Amino acid sequence: MKRFLLFGGLFMLLAFCSHAQQTLPSVDVKTLDGKTINAKDFSNDGKPFAVCFWATWCKPCLMELNTFAENYEDWQAETGMKIYAVSIDDTRTQSKVLPLVNSSEWEFDVILDVNSELKRALGVNNPPHSFVVNGKGEIIWQHVGFTPGDEQHLIEEIEKALKNQ
Repeated sequence: MKRFLLFGGLFMLLAFCSHAQQTLPSVDVKTLDGKTINAKDFSNDGKPFAVCFWATWCKPCLMELNTFAENYEDWQAETGMKIYAVSIDDTRTQSKVLPLVNSSEWEFDVILDVNSELKRALGVNNPPHSFVVNGKGEIIWQHVGFTPGDEQHLIEEIEKALKNQ
């Protein structure tokens, strides 16, 4: 039994470590102006960036993105970070994305994942779900949900990624 627990724990540790080094999958998504972009090509000139999944109908998502928007200019000045805000709105609610973005003060890149392919590939079940990707393109952190103060965790992970480059 002890041997089973030891190997089970080792397997869990290895699974977690390998998950921490996952990269963004090769999945096509759309920009707000209709251009196709592959998620594998998300980048920030070798600096860390965040990929945040959200939806127009998700109140915590809107709280999160508005909080990020309030801090984004300072974060960019301090770290050079970038945010990709990936909408998972489907064809029924996709028409609400552009008006919402236009009425907000979001300066980050908004991406449409209408068919939920990127969402599925990264195992996103419930928005908001945010990832931090280091300068090498490796996913190094993820967080589900949002409560005020969570933005500090995101910027701390970006700062850690900068130190580890």
